[in-house]
Amino acid sequence: MKNRLKVYRATYNMTQEELAKRAQVTRQTIISIEAGRYDPSLELAFKLAKIFNKTIEDLFMYEGETETASSERLQ
Repeated sequence: MKNRLKVYRATYNMTQEELAKRAQVTRQTIISIEAGRYDPSLELAFKLAKIFNKTIEDLFMYEGETETASSERLQ
């Protein structure tokens, strides 16, 4: 899943450590999310969105299957 976490963190002039403390996670978790190696839980995604006063959709972009693949499965 792609995300804009680093962009919003920079916009708010916030370090990874500061964001981690506010979200009650480790700095390593923030690093992993920003690098796309870890997808946050729904609860953490809501926390992060609330910190930046954004929606989850503003922060995270789902890269799931294409519409064609999905419609083929339904047939």
